[in-house]
Amino acid sequence: MHKFEINTDFLLDDKPIQILSGAIHYFRVPKDDWYHSLYNLKALGFNTVETYTPWNYHEPREEHFEFSGEKDIQYFIQLAEELGLYVIIRPSPFICAEWEFGGLPSWLLNYKDMRIRSSDQRFIDKVDRYYTQLFKILKPLQIDHNGPIIMMQIENEYGSFGEDKSYLNMIKDLMIKHGTTVPLFTSDGGWAQTLRAGSMAEDNILPTANFGSKTDLNFQNLKSFHEEFQKKWPLMCMEFWDGWFNRWGDDIIKRESDDLVAEVRTCVQQGHINLYMFHGGTNYGFWNGCSARGTVDLPQITSYDYDAPLNEMGNPTQKYYDLQKMLKEEIPHIEQSEPLIKDFIELDHIQLQDKVSLFNVLDEISYKTTSKYPETMEEAGDGLGYMLYRTKIHKDSPVEKFRIVDARDRVKMYIDGKHVYTAYQQEIGDAFEVELHSEEPQIDILVENMGRVNYGYKLLASTQRKGLGQGLMQDLHFVQDYEQFHIQLEQLNKEHFEKEWIEGTPAFYRYVFTLNEANNTHIDVTAFSKGVVLVNGVNIGRYWNVGPTASLYISKALLHEGENEIIIFDTEGTYNQEINLVKEPKFIQKKGEI
Repeated sequence: MHKFEINTDFLLDDKPIQILSGAIHYFRVPKDDWYHSLYNLKALGFNTVETYTPWNYHEPREEHFEFSGEKDIQYFIQLAEELGLYVIIRPSPFICAEWEFGGLPSWLLNYKDMRIRSSDQRFIDKVDRYYTQLFKILKPLQIDHNGPIIMMQIENEYGSFGEDKSYLNMIKDLMIKHGTTVPLFTSDGGWAQTLRAGSMAEDNILPTANFGSKTDLNFQNLKSFHEEFQKKWPLMCMEFWDGWFNRWGDDIIKRESDDLVAEVRTCVQQGHINLYMFHGGTNYGFWNGCSARGTVDLPQITSYDYDAPLNEMGNPTQKYYDLQKMLKEEIPHIEQSEPLIKDFIELDHIQLQDKVSLFNVLDEISYKTTSKYPETMEEAGDGLGYMLYRTKIHKDSPVEKFRIVDARDRVKMYIDGKHVYTAYQQEIGDAFEVELHSEEPQIDILVENMGRVNYGYKLLASTQRKGLGQGLMQDLHFVQDYEQFHIQLEQLNKEHFEKEWIEGTPAFYRYVFTLNEANNTHIDVTAFSKGVVLVNGVNIGRYWNVGPTASLYISKALLHEGENEIIIFDTEGTYNQEINLVKEPKFIQKKGEI
């Protein structure tokens, strides 16, 4: 049995240890690729891996827990241990991480009077139930149980949200109740206000800081804060930002390697580090988060490359090699090795096999509810992806005025199957006129949740409830009686493509190709407009022709020898007779407009 302690330094079995850690999110990397990423972290010379545990990933529906397959965090931790890495765990409830709703389950939004991230006992009870399951896995993997976990975090950057110390203590008590025995810490921005609001130094819990520049200043701030409590704790940057995330319609954000290496050098000279990110990975499915800016929410793209030492695909960048060289200079005895490098394939002219309109398969691939007033996506489904709302109206005039009120995030409206209106965020709520032809037109409104905010005050805002909010207005009144179709993309199969395709409607496009050997690649989506891509039934994420990305990464873990299938769901009805798989990611060079 081993022992990890926090004194004036970090002590492992009573001997000082410098923590050189890198963040790898198992939930953003296919399970078959975990070894590749962890090996490259060890090869860099680092001794620790850090990861969050997203609550919504493991409890996507209330009281339905998932910890197997791609969500097998136990296997990830044990694999790290086999490679000689220690583990830092940052469990929920909130993780930020540019992840959907900051890791909070969207079903929490159905409890409209419950305050999240607070000492509200109703919220604490939900966390307690989740921790009951999570810590069954984590407890035996702690270092004092002969596992690799050396530290765990209480909450996450709480000083950038609140100052409810009773809440933080309740989370701490839950962790201890469920078996946490390793040292605990908090992490916040590296300045006094956030450290004071979010830390638990008064309870002898180590405060750490998050930053990516001005290392001298931030460590001095942290040291001064420690001294307020008469402590000489070790200085640790729990998130050293080596790059940044990206949003739709913006240009790719980069950070020069020389600048990064200089700041990391200062950090390892003075204390301890966790590179955020070491390997960013991919926001698969509908798991991307969203930034909040005033009245507009800015969803993040599928790639979580982060301009990190390992790129989205897991291969070393120039930053990796520059950091490795610097570490050898600063720590001559450090153990390093050559990193693993993935190969890529290309395959051109994969022909379209079938296509089918969403409207013609809607009943077969959706979970349906009915209601007098429209239900939110959280009430009628799992709160993610797409929901179609259907109703009928009576024609009172040849040209009718409509208004879609309180819908989020993007809507497309169809009357008798014909597209009449598209709106996104700020345009939603504006009046528009449509010519009517039938006496009782059928109205279909496709609503896309493009990602809930993952940071800041809008976590508490009603805007995080997605779908058709107050509803559709015809003239001056709200329309009633709705069918809600929560679309389940994974239910789509080959037989569905025997039905009709309708031009100009949201539709699925099926491409089939054969591989002699599976390998990594990217799908070029420049010929499409907006939607998602499924590879052998797995949703690999969103694309949008506003950029900055114009391709999606496909790990060889998702492909196999023989016949493979790609299905593209394009909400705009755009398609191409063929698709191409390419070796390198593609980008839209000119900044787009949302």
